[in-house]
Amino acid sequence: MKELKFEELTLEQKFGMVYSAYWTPYYDHDRENNEKWILGMIKKRALGCVWIQQSLPDADEMIKKVREAADYPILIITDAESGIGEYKIGKQNAIGCTDSEEHAYAFGKALGVTARKRGYNIVCNPLLDLSKNGSMRSMGSDKERVLRLAAAEIRGMHDGGVLSVCKHYPGHSLTTEHKDSHMEPIEAPETKEELLQTNLYPYIKLNELGLLDGIMTGHHKFSKIDPEFPTSLSKKTIDIIREQGFNGFTITDALSMQGVVAEFGYEKPMGLSIAAGNTFALPYSAAVEKKYNQIKEAYENGVITDEILDSAVKIVLETQEKALEMYTETEITEQERALAKLINKDSVFAKTDDGVDLPISKDGKHYFILMVRNETDVNSEGKVEVDTFSNGWHHPSKIIKKIEETFPNSVVRTVYEFPTQGQNCKVLSEVPDLNPDDVVFISFSEFLAFAGGEEITYRIVRLLEAFQKTDRISTLIHFGNPKVLEPLPHFKRVIIGGQSEESIEACFDVLSGDYPAKGSLTYDVNFK
Repeated sequence: MKELKFEELTLEQKFGMVYSAYWTPYYDHDRENNEKWILGMIKKRALGCVWIQQSLPDADEMIKKVREAADYPILIITDAESGIGEYKIGKQNAIGCTDSEEHAYAFGKALGVTARKRGYNIVCNPLLDLSKNGSMRSMGSDKERVLRLAAAEIRGMHDGGVLSVCKHYPGHSLTTEHKDSHMEPIEAPETKEELLQTNLYPYIKLNELGLLDGIMTGHHKFSKIDPEFPTSLSKKTIDIIREQGFNGFTITDALSMQGVVAEFGYEKPMGLSIAAGNTFALPYSAAVEKKYNQIKEAYENGVITDEILDSAVKIVLETQEKALEMYTETEITEQERALAKLINKDSVFAKTDDGVDLPISKDGKHYFILMVRNETDVNSEGKVEVDTFSNGWHHPSKIIKKIEETFPNSVVRTVYEFPTQGQNCKVLSEVPDLNPDDVVFISFSEFLAFAGGEEITYRIVRLLEAFQKTDRISTLIHFGNPKVLEPLPHFKRVIIGGQSEESIEACFDVLSGDYPAKGSLTYDVNFK
């Protein structure tokens, strides 16, 4: 590997150093030319970073081409909130629910080793977002718990041989409802002083521990700090962590999100993000050459100064050198592998009323009502077309099979998230007709980009209220954010799992008494 020297770089190379080119064969109508441009820039040592999403079927082939073209330590980055390869979890909240540094370290180590072997040297993890409204993309609301688990995860990633990116700086508002910055600009009311005491606490402490390699800047606008720009374009907001001694790299969240483009368009954010103090601009756009030219144009128009550009480029070179030094050939141990694979099971939580046993009889005659996506064909694998962040974890056919195997004398019915009148009629009328030992309702919630939020639909709430006026449902099993359960009526037995197939199976093993519920909730949930 040739270590690039700052003094030897041309302007063309500098513009490319602060650019994280997004390489994808999907939504790319000019794939051949984009590939040619990316590899050509790499051969000229004029690209600092390339983003190749690890879930793409041909990601390994793309990484190989980058490695073959580069004779310098180019950064290859991906997102892996839910894990990578065989190590998949129900998002970061599953780690939070284990409340176990051993599990967190094992996940980080497995993530690091797997990513390194595929050719990555940077992985976007862990998530430091604190949340009081609940989110499966958060390890919880307790800043000390998030710090402990994030530190363990990063140590595992380092031992596995990759750098980490903590996100989404500086976090979400803790005083207003969560909204989706994929869809709209979002304002948060917190002051700098409030952020330093809450959201930024894990960042500051990780930096003091030498564990904060890089951060991803989010798109929330903290208007009391900067009334004009969202964080990803705000020097005032980014400077807060720099003032705390952070000297690592920053990369923007996708600059194609409506949290940015609704107000600033598709062209200006590339230059504005670097001018604000980001090390890398991530457009998340297949128009790779066009986005590079937008950085160049911002420099030519005086938006990016020589001082700003040079500062960012120096951080890029330092990060490339650090990534090279991070390389190791260590392997994950069998104990670490086992712990990483237990996260989905050990994060399951259960709560019962006093005097109520947690398990129900395997041989009993039970009535299960399974909530499914409106888009789902129950006999298919249940994959939704716009499936960002969910990894296709909710498969009704597999869930039904698990229920039938575990409780063979039971009946399973399905209702949509927005149930039809026919579905409501069927499930309400069958219960008194069949007179089951227990009625079990199985719900879920999930964060999907461009879906607007994470919640139980009003129709489901009304259906459950209709059941519970006569106390007919004994058990609620929920996969996902537990905070969405607060509008629901009371259930004497509640089991909560994560968003993974293993966690789903574990919930039914807990219900049957075959596995203990070991998890603890990461949010204060006001169960009725």
